[in-house]
Amino acid sequence: MSDVNRGDRPLSPHLQVYRPQITSVLSILHRATGVGLTLAACLIVWWLFAAATSAEYFAFADDILTSLIGQLILIGSLWALMYHSFNGIRHLFWDAGYGFELNSVTSSGWMVVIASFVATALIVLIA
Repeated sequence: MSDVNRGDRPLSPHLQVYRPQITSVLSILHRATGVGLTLAACLIVWWLFAAATSAEYFAFADDILTSLIGQLILIGSLWALMYHSFNGIRHLFWDAGYGFELNSVTSSGWMVVIASFVATALIVLIA
C-alpha cells in the first residue's frame, strides 16, 4: 500500500479515536497504580533508612510523612495497593477463564473500583 492511497489517515488508531471504556481505563489505572506502588515502596525505604541513620533525620522524615501532604500521599498509596490487589484478583479469575462475558467484565470492573474505595476507607477509619 502506498502513502497516496492512505491519504491523511494515521497508520494506527490513536487514543482520540476511541471512547474510553471501563476495561481500558482500568487497565491503564492498573499499570499506573503499579508505578505508584513502586514509588511508595521507595518512600517507605527512605523512611526506614532515616530511622536507621539518626534520630534527627528520622524526625525530619517522620514530620514529612505525618504532614497533611504526607498523609494524603500515604492514603493514596493505600488506595493504589487496594485497587491493584483487587484488580489482580480479577485478573486471576480471567487467567482461569472466568468472567469474560461483557456484562461480567463491566460489573467486575465496577466491583474492583468500589471495593478499593471501601477497603481504603475502612482501613483509614480503623487505623
